[in-house]
Amino acid sequence: MIHVIATLHTAPGARPRVLQALAEVTPQVLAERGCLAYQPLVDLATDMAAQTVDEDSILMFEQWQSVDDLQAHLQTPHMLRYRERVGDEVTRVTLRILTLP
Repeated sequence: MIHVIATLHTAPGARPRVLQALAEVTPQVLAERGCLAYQPLVDLATDMAAQTVDEDSILMFEQWQSVDDLQAHLQTPHMLRYRERVGDEVTRVTLRILTLP
């Protein structure tokens, strides 16, 4: 099993539209072979000093059975449509693919 942390950096003010697009595609993603979890998360502002709050980002928490399943996910028709839909609203994506030590 692999864990994926993807940070989607959105254009100013675009986060609600990107979250809506993610909400619409999530059921299809969860039905994909090898998908164990697929959850968008946003920062919760607190008074913790070490915390970073970014109103223009979405953190995706994902779990997949394998890297092959993740790679197949990225090429599905619904993900290709999602990326076309959000277009310039997602300005940058950073990706971490993790496993247990």
